[in-house]
Amino acid sequence: MQLDDLVGVLGALASPQRLRILTELGSESVHVSELARRVGMSRPLLYGHLTRLEQAGLVRGHHSVSPDGKALRHFELVPFDLHVTPAVVAQAVATPAQEDA
Repeated sequence: MQLDDLVGVLGALASPQRLRILTELGSESVHVSELARRVGMSRPLLYGHLTRLEQAGLVRGHHSVSPDGKALRHFELVPFDLHVTPAVVAQAVATPAQEDA
């Protein structure tokens, strides 16, 4: 794992609100309105947290259409297994960033 990736994941996890969101997404895909109700926050605030989690690769979103024709945005947890050890940190620091092609 590269340093920027490690920092992004750790930063995304460093929020009680985002940890609650991950917990709610742990067992099923949930549409944003339902997720906002479950975690007790506004949809705009929730979208900010979901964007951070999505950028870190911890959740992914997709669109669907409800039976009554409404567009719904669903999010689901991306399975991850994170082990942060001194060796992982040292490797991330030592790994040069890849240049964009």
